[in-house]
Amino acid sequence: MTSPEPDALQGVRVRPYMVTGGRTRSAVELPLEAIIRVTPEGQKAVGTLNLEPRQIVDICHQPLSIAEISAHLRLHLQVSKVLVGDLVHAGYLATHTATAESADRPDLQLLERVLDGLQSL
Repeated sequence: MTSPEPDALQGVRVRPYMVTGGRTRSAVELPLEAIIRVTPEGQKAVGTLNLEPRQIVDICHQPLSIAEISAHLRLHLQVSKVLVGDLVHAGYLATHTATAESADRPDLQLLERVLDGLQSL
């Protein structure tokens, strides 16, 4: 039996639950619109990370939302949330969440942007 050629493996995808180790939640719960950026610790650790976490840290040199990270890397949204939460918990990524105008109601423009982003996925 011969092993597949490297080109044949190019389209092979791993199931989402394998990427997160079967977890559906992270130690850090983040909203989809949270802005994520790499920390100095993340820049130092990028070479030690596995494939998907390394890709996330690489693209977060510019601030991105979790929804944008998911779209750029073509990862399931919940998988992206778990991986980003893990990286935030480890100190490799930092977050900034938008604050609502009042405690009772979220910012309507923010909700519209999130909806537009999700519909474009």
